[in-house]
Amino acid sequence: MEIILLEVAGHAFCIDIGSVREIRGFTASTPLPQAPDYVLGVINLRGAVMPVLDLRARLGLGVTEVTGRHVIVVVHNEDRPAGLLVDAVQETMMLDLAQLQPPPRYEGSVDDEVFVDALIPLEGRILGRLSVRALLPQEALAAA
Repeated sequence: MEIILLEVAGHAFCIDIGSVREIRGFTASTPLPQAPDYVLGVINLRGAVMPVLDLRARLGLGVTEVTGRHVIVVVHNEDRPAGLLVDAVQETMMLDLAQLQPPPRYEGSVDDEVFVDALIPLEGRILGRLSVRALLPQEALAAA
């Protein structure tokens, strides 16, 4: 499988490249009233309105202080696009599926809210593979 490495709050995460439509520079978004704190707002992506999520906030790692260096990774879930605001995109790489290991489960965790669906030991560090489906709940997609 091919993954793309993302930097968020000084941590490296990855997502399946098949979920990524494009990577674009930061674009200011239009806020949506009553949206969850991690939803920055919406942007116009070639005529389609798309929500943008602060991935740092979604993962519980604080709130991103946006600069021109940040990028938006446009992902899709069930053919509905959404943008993930990240600190940086590092690289893409191929992995053998045998490298994926299950993350620990904790009492009270709900499978629909498990953001990291696999762990990948790699070059002295451990990458968490993010589940795009879990990161983009239907409520956030419906906001667009």
